[in-house]
Amino acid sequence: MRSEMSDEPLVHVENLKKHFPIRRGIIFQRQVGAVQAVDGISFDIHRGETMGLVGESGCGKSTTGRTMLRLYPPTEGSVLFGGKDIFKSNGRDLLAIRRQAQMIFQDPYASLNPRWTVNAIVGEPLWVHGLAKGRAQTERVQELLKLVGLNPMYVNRYPHEFSGGQRQRIGVARALASAPEFIIC
Repeated sequence: MRSEMSDEPLVHVENLKKHFPIRRGIIFQRQVGAVQAVDGISFDIHRGETMGLVGESGCGKSTTGRTMLRLYPPTEGSVLFGGKDIFKSNGRDLLAIRRQAQMIFQDPYASLNPRWTVNAIVGEPLWVHGLAKGRAQTERVQELLKLVGLNPMYVNRYPHEFSGGQRQRIGVARALASAPEFIIC
């Protein structure tokens, strides 16, 4: 199957590290150590390829994903997406990368704004990336809801009106909204 894919990886992760500082002191907090959540991992993901990180709870799988998309600042290493360094990108370059690289968050309760309707939540990537506004946005959100198995008429409901599984589907619809090349789950 590799022959159908480009030799250049879609995602190249090199020596990725994410350490969280441990601080002591009430007034003068000083770093006394660090939790090494991710400590020097490297891998490639090609177009059309699926990769799974496996490990026990707390071993750094979610931290790896969040750091790869720069939701957490890296301690060290690099992540190239389509040949562009995510950690060195900013402004329009970073916005373009974020359109193509999305994340489905593990916790559907914490990842959905309780004050926003489903239309606003799922439609945000459409609005941010200039893909659809107004009626066209609502229609696309309804298509996405249908795609993930939710009633398209739920666009004006709020997250608290859904079960955990339905909330997770809303998160999936949001991740799919910008038609990304790469999704971290």
